[in-house]
Amino acid sequence: MSELKYLELLSRSFRNIAETSTEIINLQAILNLPKGTEHFLSDIHGEYEAFTHVLRNGSGSIREKIEKIFKDRLTEQEKKELATIIYYPDSRYDLEEEKNKNMDKWAKKIICRLIEVCKVASRKYTRSKVRKAMPPDFEYIIHELLYEHEEDKKDYIDTIIDTIISIKCSRDFIRAVSELIRRLTIDRLHVVGDIYDRGPSPHLIMDCLLDYHNVDIQWGNHDLLWIGAGAGNKACIANVIRICSRYNNNDILEEAYGINLLPLATFAMKYYGNDPCLNFRCKEGIDDDLTAQIHKAISIIQFKVEGLLSERNPQFEMSNREILKNIEYSRGTVSINEEEYKLNDRNFPTVDPKDPLRLTEEEEEIINKLKDSFMNSEKLQKHLRFMLNKGSIYLNCNSNLLYHGCIPLDEDGKLVETNIDGIKYKGKSYFDKIESIVRESFFYRENYEKDKRNRDFLWYLWCGKNSPLFGKDVMRTFERYFIDDKKIHKENKNPYYKFINDRKTCEMILEEFNLNPSISHIINGHVPVKVKEGESPVKAEEKLFMIDGGFSKAYHKTTGIAGYTLIYNSMGIKIISLAPFESQEKAIMEGADILSSTVVYRENKGKIRVKDTDIGKELQNQINDLKKLLIAYRTGLIKQKEI
Repeated sequence: MSELKYLELLSRSFRNIAETSTEIINLQAILNLPKGTEHFLSDIHGEYEAFTHVLRNGSGSIREKIEKIFKDRLTEQEKKELATIIYYPDSRYDLEEEKNKNMDKWAKKIICRLIEVCKVASRKYTRSKVRKAMPPDFEYIIHELLYEHEEDKKDYIDTIIDTIISIKCSRDFIRAVSELIRRLTIDRLHVVGDIYDRGPSPHLIMDCLLDYHNVDIQWGNHDLLWIGAGAGNKACIANVIRICSRYNNNDILEEAYGINLLPLATFAMKYYGNDPCLNFRCKEGIDDDLTAQIHKAISIIQFKVEGLLSERNPQFEMSNREILKNIEYSRGTVSINEEEYKLNDRNFPTVDPKDPLRLTEEEEEIINKLKDSFMNSEKLQKHLRFMLNKGSIYLNCNSNLLYHGCIPLDEDGKLVETNIDGIKYKGKSYFDKIESIVRESFFYRENYEKDKRNRDFLWYLWCGKNSPLFGKDVMRTFERYFIDDKKIHKENKNPYYKFINDRKTCEMILEEFNLNPSISHIINGHVPVKVKEGESPVKAEEKLFMIDGGFSKAYHKTTGIAGYTLIYNSMGIKIISLAPFESQEKAIMEGADILSSTVVYRENKGKIRVKDTDIGKELQNQINDLKKLLIAYRTGLIKQKEI
């Protein structure tokens, strides 16, 4: 009876045998199309220009299409020009207008070439899907140019293009076709964590993702830090501001998100105005005293708030974050792991040695105002809601397991158990519990005590020893600022990073997340691959791919390259090595692309088709249901409806 009721509901959309049969034929045909191209990026870290360029060029996918189509027909310079037009149509058109006296001839040539590229990009999709992707202003015209055969209707096609140019629509049309090519080249974008921090423009990246046609996000540790700040966790808020100050990015807070830093700045000048704040100078941009003072002021507030949070959550086992209690203020030393270290900075004007974790009235007022600002920033909340709605801590997609950090393991390579509210979780159950806590802490704020525990756990995810996003035993923030002895700066990675070179460990992880280890892969972000030291992004006999995108300029000297991206299309998996991006201006003026090279190409024996994907399984289920509806119509169980 329940199945019959479902079929009756289905019959409202497919009203008779003809409509049902047509849909079955359509879906069955779609199953045999090549799978769409998936594009994997990770660790973008606020580098908007480099990110958007990689997004526009599809990690070299568009240039690859141009090369195949025009291999012997265009010069290298002409191919470069065509690629740049597809990436930046408006800017490149402006540049051409300045120097070209015959724009009509140039526009016709470019439009014809763009249509050729678009035809190739559209081949793996149904006409219906391509039409839905078309910019509405030129939908009919693009459709005609794509699907009419030139030999049959050459005059007709020439007239369309000539008319586009004569009525001064060439710029708009070139933009529309370029956008369509980019959209058809990449069917789905996966951002495997860390959109925020270090770089200057994470808000612009989020604006870009808001408009992207098909995207998912696997949260990184820096993303969760901002989610925690947006949910009102004071330790997360202090960390966010500290990192922005460290990289001279307070404009993100003040101008992009409307966070009022004036009370903090006034407080910083009052207490640290005569302090050189030598260890708090900016790592990027113009160094100035006020930013260094803000940096130190919020750092001390952070150490206090984290200490208090650790005290009320002994289950976190993070008493090392109560470090202000371990300072001998009169001697200028601190005890860590039963060893005493000399402080390089003894100026703590707001710390009471008798009660070092207590916030002063001014600090309390400042952090409360900042909390209100973060929770009431309309744009920030919009971005974080999008990240939550499009995101998850992990994703199973087309036999790939995506996550940002690590799967916590012990020294024997076994899954670590973590106690949350008296229940032990590990592996997939731990990840599922984390996701539940994150969503509940942000969207459902009804029970004060439970809300407080959930918000505290968001901070734990930033720096707790069993956090899959952090992946280390301890975060040495205080130590790096205040102790010169570098041996205490060391943060030990979770054993996971030792075991990911072992195929059996990766297969165990894939099985834990309900994937077939013989055909599946792990796609992992978070850790830069140090190519200079001989490291490879390919681990465990191609069971795991480490694709830290290396967008952050701070890591280029360490890694030797700008990182890796991954392309998964109907032919197989490609890992792409990226060279550092120079500038958008140079890309437009000189056609300077991000130099990319294929590091690994794992080709499948046959083309991967839609039927082999997760969407294919869903479509097959729909076909099975429609076939049952067809039987119900033919046997009279359900009456056909008149059209």
